[in-house]
Amino acid sequence: MGIFSRLAALIKSNINDLISKAEDPEKMLEQVVIDMANQLIEAKKQVAVAIADEKRLAKQAEGEAAKAAEWERRAMMAVRAGDDALAKEALQRKKEHDNLAQVYKEQWSKQKKQVDQLKLALRVLNSKIEEAKRKKQVLIARKRRAEAQKKIQETMAGLQESSAFETFDRMAQKVDQIEAEAEAASELAEEYTGDVLAHKFQTLEATQGADDELTALKQKMGLAAPPPEPAAEEQVRVDAEIEGDQALQEFEQLSTEEQDELAAALAELEAQEQAEQARMKR
Repeated sequence: MGIFSRLAALIKSNINDLISKAEDPEKMLEQVVIDMANQLIEAKKQVAVAIADEKRLAKQAEGEAAKAAEWERRAMMAVRAGDDALAKEALQRKKEHDNLAQVYKEQWSKQKKQVDQLKLALRVLNSKIEEAKRKKQVLIARKRRAEAQKKIQETMAGLQESSAFETFDRMAQKVDQIEAEAEAASELAEEYTGDVLAHKFQTLEATQGADDELTALKQKMGLAAPPPEPAAEEQVRVDAEIEGDQALQEFEQLSTEEQDELAAALAELEAQEQAEQARMKR
């Protein structure tokens, strides 16, 4: 029973205390489980020996009982032969074997009880070892989680102490400045060394788009006249072309004197309009 006492003491030991004292708790726990498994193997060997002793005692008890029965048969044979003295000696030998059979039977009974107790203890210890294995996995997981949390805290403390985030922001501002300088240099190179005419048209196209969007917004808000219908614009154009053709035909039908008079009237009207515009400017 000594090995069971040692194994029970090993299982009942404070594993958390091992974690606090060992340099590497994970390896220590692995070694503890290995030691438990080895101790369990030794315990199984001793239980096997006890079972073998039980079976040997049972066979010895059966053997002595068989010998006692044989001597009883011989005593009966001597009685039939009329030799009472020989029968008494046979009965004496039978009694000796009966006594030995009883002793072996008592020893077997005690050994059987002990074997039953050993088997029960072995099952209990096996259950405790399996429980220790599961607890080992939990402890290892707790240890790894604690180490990860510790590293995170150390990293955060290092970032706060070294102002790493401030350095990051400063570098971001520096990159923004470099990008702005590069864009400015590109604009200057395009304006003074590139195709000036193309640059002007690009500027015009950019502003034209904004003007069109502003006009559309004003029309939507009712602050500007809506665009004419395509059909109305086409009709206006057609009417203007018709009127022009009719005027040309009428002009061609006039005589030369009438054409000269009309041209003079138009020239006089144009001269009056120019004089009026000049007077308004003054």
